[in-house]
Amino acid sequence: QTQGTIFPAPNFNPVMDAQLLGEALQGISCEKDVLIDILTQRCNAQRLFIAEAYRDMYSRDLITDLKENLSHHFKEVMVGLMYPPASYDAHELWHALKGVDTEEKCLIDILASRSNMEIFQMKEAYLMQYNTDLQQDIDSETSGHFRDTLMNLAQGTRMEGYVDPSTAAQDAMILWEACQQKTGEHKNMLQMILCNRSQQQLWMVFQEFQNISGQDIVDAINECYDGYFQELLVAIVLCIRDKPSYFAYRLYNAIHDFGFHNKTVIRILIARSEIDLMNIRQRYKERYGKSLFHDIKHFASGHYKRALLAICAGDAEDI
Repeated sequence: QTQGTIFPAPNFNPVMDAQLLGEALQGISCEKDVLIDILTQRCNAQRLFIAEAYRDMYSRDLITDLKENLSHHFKEVMVGLMYPPASYDAHELWHALKGVDTEEKCLIDILASRSNMEIFQMKEAYLMQYNTDLQQDIDSETSGHFRDTLMNLAQGTRMEGYVDPSTAAQDAMILWEACQQKTGEHKNMLQMILCNRSQQQLWMVFQEFQNISGQDIVDAINECYDGYFQELLVAIVLCIRDKPSYFAYRLYNAIHDFGFHNKTVIRILIARSEIDLMNIRQRYKERYGKSLFHDIKHFASGHYKRALLAICAGDAEDI
C-alpha cells in the first residue's frame, strides 16, 4: 500500500486560503509561516483551486507573486508545490536539460521512475510550457547509450501487466551476455529489455539472471559499466524492484554525500508527497537508522527547513 504525506484538507475553502495568502504576500514583511501552513497542508488539486481563487480576487498570478516575494530554496519549495505533478516534472526536466550544465541525475530520477501515463502527461506539459519536444531536447543535450536509454524511457512504451515466463530466461541470458561482452549492440539489447518489458516480467528476468550468473543484476551492471549509463540502468532496476527504496537511497545521498543537495531533496519531497513519501520515510528509517525528518532537521534551516519538514510530515519519534 503506497501512501503519501499530504492529503486533501477537510473543510477546504479556497477563497479563504487565497485571501490569507494574499494578505501574507502583500504585507510589509512576507508572512512565510502562513504560506507554509496553507500550501503544505493542501493537496495539489486544492492548491490549484486556491490559485484560481487568488487570480479572481487579486487579478494576479499566485506563482508570480511567490517568485517575487520569496528567495532561494524556500521559494523553490513554495513555487514547486503550485505546479500540477506533470508540469512539475516538465519544469524539472527543462531546467535539468537547459541549465548551464545538464543535470543527469535529475533526468535519471524522473525518467527511470515514472509510469507510461506519467511520461505521456509530462511530455504534453513540456510541450505546452516550453513549446518544444522533450525527446528532441534529450536528443540534443545528452549523448551515447545514456541518451539512447533516456530516449527509450521517454517514449513511455513499457509493457503493462504482461508476463511470459518462457522469455524471462532468454532475456536474462541476453542481459548476462551484455554484461560480459559490452559491445554497442549488447548495450542496446540491455537497455531495450530494461526499458520495455513489464515490471512483472522484469522481476522474473532478474531472478533468472541471478540463477544463471550467481550474481545480482545491480552488482553485475556496476561491475561492467560506468558513468551515467550505468547509473541510469541501476536506477531502472531499483525502481522496478521498489520505488520507495530507490528514493530513500537518493535522498540519503543528496543529504549526506553532496553536503545537502537542495534541488534533489526538494524535487523528491514535492514529487512523491502525494504518492509514496510515507513509504520512502519508512525505507529511509529502516535502511539508515535515522529518520528522514531527523536528517532534514539537522541539515536545513529557517523557513526552508520548516517547509521541508511540513511536507515530510514527521512523527514525535522521528525527531
